[in-house]
Amino acid sequence: MFDDLMQFVAVLAVMGCLMVMLGKWIARIFTRPGHGLLERGTYRLLGIRPDEKMSWKRYGIVLLLSNAAMLLLGYAVLRLQGGLLLDPLGRAAQTPDLAFNTAVSFTTNTNWQAYSGESSLSNVSQMAAITFLMCISATTGLAAAGGFMRGLCRRNAQDIGNYWVDFTRVLYRLLLPASFLMALVYVWQGMPQTLDADVIVTTLEGVRQQIILGPVASFETIKHLGTNGGGFFGMNAAHPFENPTPLTNTLHMLSMLLVPASLTYAFGTMLADKKQGWAFFAAFLLMFAGFLSLIYSAEQAGNPLLAPLGVDQAPGLAQGGGNMEGKELRFGIAQTSLFATVTTAATTGSVDAMHASLTPLGGLVPMAQMMLNNVFGGIGVGFINLISYAILTVFLVGMMIGRTPEFLGKKVEAREMKYVMLALLAHAFSILGFTALATLMPDTLGSLSNRGPHGFSEVLYAYTSGTANNGSAFAGFNANTPFFNLTIGLAMLAGRYLTLLPMLAVAGGLAAKNAVPAGPGTLSTATPLFTGLLIFVVLVVGGLTFLPALALGPIVEHLLMLAGATF
Repeated sequence: MFDDLMQFVAVLAVMGCLMVMLGKWIARIFTRPGHGLLERGTYRLLGIRPDEKMSWKRYGIVLLLSNAAMLLLGYAVLRLQGGLLLDPLGRAAQTPDLAFNTAVSFTTNTNWQAYSGESSLSNVSQMAAITFLMCISATTGLAAAGGFMRGLCRRNAQDIGNYWVDFTRVLYRLLLPASFLMALVYVWQGMPQTLDADVIVTTLEGVRQQIILGPVASFETIKHLGTNGGGFFGMNAAHPFENPTPLTNTLHMLSMLLVPASLTYAFGTMLADKKQGWAFFAAFLLMFAGFLSLIYSAEQAGNPLLAPLGVDQAPGLAQGGGNMEGKELRFGIAQTSLFATVTTAATTGSVDAMHASLTPLGGLVPMAQMMLNNVFGGIGVGFINLISYAILTVFLVGMMIGRTPEFLGKKVEAREMKYVMLALLAHAFSILGFTALATLMPDTLGSLSNRGPHGFSEVLYAYTSGTANNGSAFAGFNANTPFFNLTIGLAMLAGRYLTLLPMLAVAGGLAAKNAVPAGPGTLSTATPLFTGLLIFVVLVVGGLTFLPALALGPIVEHLLMLAGATF
């Protein structure tokens, strides 16, 4: 256990060091004037006016329309795949409902896959549709965070920046160069990077076997740096071509956490109040540590239903012990628990184990983190989601003491609170509403591999993952039906834009306000007290919202397991 703890500490310590450097660079991207040569060429080519100052409405509309155009482009590639070149395996185009689901998934940074990558997509589709959309969705999220943070920092301003400038800078100055360098490391570690579709090999038994290849290394870099998560192969990061070594497993986790964590430092730098940034980072880290402790202890304890069968689950010299079902032996309990916590905290969705095989409490952790959607969170949007709870916290405290709430020196009024509540309620209604609808559909039973509480968990997990723009799933759940492709697609759209756009409105409203001097009743948001209050509000509001649904799934499943019942 001590060795496992040291692994956790080492990964988080490296992340803490790197986030300071990256946070400074992100702050420079969003604040320094001037444009690079490549950026200026891009502006001229696309007819962009980089000096245009956009209100939050203009910023949001440009974001929405550009994403819609990219979605249509991705949909077209997937529907025309059968007629595209460079696919000697002749893979057919996706059906209309599956292509819709896939295009929406990768445009919204969800990367939910109702298909298996190696059997469904050609290398052209993997690059021109999937990898392209992963770059676009990650850049969109981080650009939106830049405009959002700029709005919170400004005073008496009518704009929050220029979306195209933010988008171009994020893409050229951060994501593309970082992805290129990381791809070189991944190739060094053994990931394929080729345009060949497959290779035929002779096994040790003398049998000829087809092995699917493709541009895997470049796919994996933006997949994790951009908190995307879709797998080039159906087994995702459990596949040896996507995750060949312990080093790549660690780099995957660091890549997922790095940008969301760095945004707290970048915000403190932009605000000229680094204590504020550290206060938000502490909230991220403490919630993450709590969930990691829960999943690790649950998985290490093993499954009590196996004890009467004589199965030895105790750790020892010959085995790590615990619940090893659905896990890679090369990663074990510790790395699997950390990866599962990281990928659902950062809403990435990449998996190096099967989440459906987690213990009930272990499976509760990914669902709970996605329901909260602000334990680090996805690239850009995780920080925005945390701020929505921070504003809710100051509002609740202000109401208790009879004072108009203030956030970062500005009064929070009814308009801002309406937008905050719209964002929070849209997330909850999408998860619970679509789950309720699916449970009423008779055909849902045909998509389940389990009945009872675990079957309900499969459906709940799917809509939670879609709404939180995560993309992971409980394996065994067949989501490739017209109903699930449509409704999960709608959940992804709601989870992305009905939460992001209202918070841009909040940023625009606060940017237009003047700062008010702090008084004796002002609640400082850069203190350990506020961090504690923020975590309390996140957990209480999230718990009250989603506990009934969790009680019908993993909690009941856990109680049945303790009682010795099978399910």
